[in-house]
Amino acid sequence: MGIGQLDAVMTVETAAYEFPWSRGNFIDSIAAGYAAQVLYGAGGELLGYFVAMGGVDEMHLLNITTAPPHQHCGHARFMLDALVALCRRRGARRLWLEVRRSNLRAQSIYRRRGFAEVGARRGYYPAPQGQREDALVMSLDIGAGGERDALD
Repeated sequence: MGIGQLDAVMTVETAAYEFPWSRGNFIDSIAAGYAAQVLYGAGGELLGYFVAMGGVDEMHLLNITTAPPHQHCGHARFMLDALVALCRRRGARRLWLEVRRSNLRAQSIYRRRGFAEVGARRGYYPAPQGQREDALVMSLDIGAGGERDALD
């Protein structure tokens, strides 16, 4: 992902989320050198993207998004597999993420990819009417066969 792709990324981000990342969040992530990758379809349409922050022996998935018209097609699973492969190349032994407690579909994808719930962050996400929503913290042990076959 580069600055030149942010218009398309922001179009997807605002279509996908009630509380999207700001353009500044993406710019800061790119400037910091975070892993930021995009997935395009055969016709050149943006299917999705992810942003992950590296650390000592670990990676933290900050944002993974599939464009709404292209959801339920396996793109999130594909991007997660690509991120796990990146973790392995960079020597990361664990992959962390937060997910909204209400986002059962994403939780299901993460669990099928081998993630386990390890905790919660109270009031982590903004919610309607000035409320906050808890996040589940999930983790994948990369060293324990975390990478799954793309066909499972």
